[in-house]
Amino acid sequence: MNTDPASHDMPRWHPVAPSADLRPGANIVAGFAEGQELALWRSADGAAQTWDNRCPHRSVRFTLGQVIEDRLACAYHGWQYAAGNGQCVSIPAHPAMQAPRNVCAKVFGAVDAAGMLWVNLAQDASAAPPSLADAVPTGWHFCRTLTLRADAQAVRDALAQRGFAADAAADAVRGALEEVRTIALVLDAQPQLTFVHLWTEASPGSGAMKTLHAAARNLRSAIEVQG
Repeated sequence: MNTDPASHDMPRWHPVAPSADLRPGANIVAGFAEGQELALWRSADGAAQTWDNRCPHRSVRFTLGQVIEDRLACAYHGWQYAAGNGQCVSIPAHPAMQAPRNVCAKVFGAVDAAGMLWVNLAQDASAAPPSLADAVPTGWHFCRTLTLRADAQAVRDALAQRGFAADAAADAVRGALEEVRTIALVLDAQPQLTFVHLWTEASPGSGAMKTLHAAARNLRSAIEVQG
């Protein structure tokens, strides 16, 4: 859906979760992008982290573990990995032993922009394209995330049939559901699994916001029936 010609020369960024879902030095959120399972979290200073959701020691999911300030600790043996580079820095069962330098979590590029946490599956991606900041205008509000049992292209086609038009910013499409202006950020999560993050200028708790919630449920049903 991206019609910006320059975007083809840029790394692909995926809108994986609302930024507000992740609290600094606190929770771990599960995410997906193009079939890649992710562990999303923030270090104590608020920096976004997006990692492969597998501890490199015994492949236990990081989302079962915990954040300890600027480290992510695995739930199995408690091995701890540093924010930023994913380097193993501590093995609690052997505190006097230096952590092996060749053990690192797989870290992906992550950035906050337009109220969303975006991930690039290219590990060397360090900066987002400027267009991400324009994906959602200032003053718009997050409505909800739709989970659809359909492939991403079918979802984009269904939105286009309802008058949504592609924006130059990533996978943002703009239109209206039941006359409520809406921006949809489409995430290709897995085969036959797509997430759609809906944003609107309608105020939280307003009648228009409630209308959009109902319209979103109807949209999901219609797309999944077609699939």
